[in-house]
Amino acid sequence: MTNSKYQMSFTTGGLFFNESLQVAELFNETGNWQKTRDQVLSKNLLQTRTESSAKRRAREICSRLELLTEDQLQLLLSGSRQEQQYLLWIAVCKCYSFIRDFMIEIVREKYLRMDLHLQSQDYDIFFEDKAEWHEELEQLRDSTRAKLRQVLFKTMREAEIISREDMIIPCLLTEQLTKVLAADNPSWLAVLPLSDMDINAWLA
Repeated sequence: MTNSKYQMSFTTGGLFFNESLQVAELFNETGNWQKTRDQVLSKNLLQTRTESSAKRRAREICSRLELLTEDQLQLLLSGSRQEQQYLLWIAVCKCYSFIRDFMIEIVREKYLRMDLHLQSQDYDIFFEDKAEWHEELEQLRDSTRAKLRQVLFKTMREAEIISREDMIIPCLLTEQLTKVLAADNPSWLAVLPLSDMDINAWLA
């Protein structure tokens, strides 16, 4: 178990599917993340009502997309909608180790046990367990903690990790998605609802 500090700044938005594709397209043109951010703001690409909201969203989306490899970004632009959803979910997990750990330790373990209903108490138990080791979690207000859970579940629904009824949805891998994840680090396959048998079969 690592005690590195969790970043818990995912209280705004969700997967940002459409916005992320727009930003990725712009980065594909500029080749520079600072220029991309500047143009997102100058063009009001995210269609926000206030400058502060635009800056917050642009920072959030860019900080996620920057963590994808070049090949992953290219697949994000050219892949199927489901591949795009999975890649944006991978970006979220790369950005937030708390979400990555929740996915691996709780969601994937439930999936492997064929216990497919993800419940609020699963999150609460995980949060309490991590709070014993992470002071930054203990310091969060109850309202913030509830908001984090709400946004996380929303993001998972938008990525089709879970259904609207909070049932875990088995991941449908593709050859291209497997290729760009394995080239980065095969361990990223573990943040998708997949069995070890499925992962080994695709990596063989």
